[in-house]
Amino acid sequence: MIETAQAFGIDIGGSGIKGAPVDLKEGKFAAERLRIPTPEVSTPDAVAAIVKEILDHYEVEDGTPIGVAFPAPVKPGRPLNFMANLDQSWVGVDINRLLSEKTGREVHVVNDADAAGLAEAQYGAAKGNKGLVIATTLGTGIGTALIMNGVLVPNTELGHLILDGKDAEKYAADSARSRKELSWKKWGARLTKYYRLLEHYFSPDIFVVGGGVSKKHEKFFPYIEVETPMVPATLLNAAGIVGAAYFASTQMGK
Repeated sequence: MIETAQAFGIDIGGSGIKGAPVDLKEGKFAAERLRIPTPEVSTPDAVAAIVKEILDHYEVEDGTPIGVAFPAPVKPGRPLNFMANLDQSWVGVDINRLLSEKTGREVHVVNDADAAGLAEAQYGAAKGNKGLVIATTLGTGIGTALIMNGVLVPNTELGHLILDGKDAEKYAADSARSRKELSWKKWGARLTKYYRLLEHYFSPDIFVVGGGVSKKHEKFFPYIEVETPMVPATLLNAAGIVGAAYFASTQMGK
């Protein structure tokens, strides 16, 4: 593998599976990433075969920290109990064991929102912040990650808090903005309600806002009225890979 890389990260999504060697000192790719389309029938065996293909492409050796960001709650040693964006045959699968067996390497899997949050806390927008970081991704839904003094509190689903009688993400996600054709100001008012709810329950020290729409943060940040400092994510599309690689580096030997 690339000499400047200390770990390898893979990000599994509904449309593409992406991987790259990661320089953990800098929090960036050590070589250009490789993207392979997610199989139309995204069964565990089909996805695992692509993960192996990516690892083989970069000649990643067993013993290298290998992290995989995955779009579902992940509990080590326990089977998946929910799957939204891939084939339903993933339910009941021990994903860490499956990917390790199919690739011939020790693999550590983490929820994709958690991976992105870790990347932002370690290398990105929240680097150097003490206390509680809440990272959110605004997209089709709302993904969340909680990092307390650098330690991940995994598998939070705070996009599903109840807000105005419904799932918060149905009310405040970027998809709700598009669906309702909301102005930035009106969407900002909805986001204010959501982030105030998080403030009420968690008293965070900083919010990191990610998702593709974060590139346009100057259009809606002025309309979000909260007390907690709020910053846009900086790693963007690299966050899943970088965060997964960092997560794996913290799990080796456990």
